[in-house]
Amino acid sequence: MGIAKEFREFAVKGNVIDLAVGVIIGGAFGKIVDSLVNDVIMPIVGLVFGRLDFSNLFLVLGSVPPGTPATLDALRKAGVPVLAHGSFITVAVNFLILAFIIFMMVKQINRLKRAAPPAPPATPAAPPEDIVLLREIRDSLRR
Repeated sequence: MGIAKEFREFAVKGNVIDLAVGVIIGGAFGKIVDSLVNDVIMPIVGLVFGRLDFSNLFLVLGSVPPGTPATLDALRKAGVPVLAHGSFITVAVNFLILAFIIFMMVKQINRLKRAAPPAPPATPAAPPEDIVLLREIRDSLRR
């Protein structure tokens, strides 16, 4: 069997396609969580702690060239080493929210799986009419 044929069989299996769909949906879901964290949660957290934007929290670790603005993007473009702990805080909160949502989804799926009662055992199908007649004849001959 050629490699191309084997790969085609592998690629069109349901599991691979399901995985691809899951990755695409996961990427889109990640963007929703990013927006939730960056646009809703972090501004509220920033308001509570006195800052509105955690992404601009950083520590300069090197010398800043003259005339470079003191923003994270400008310092990174200038090649200045910075410790961007604000970005890390945002990403960590993002991860925690995403992990909690996935945990709750898996928990609900497992609960639904357990809630389904086991199927009753299937009753055997009735034997065909000729078998029933043959059994009746056999039973009448035994008497």
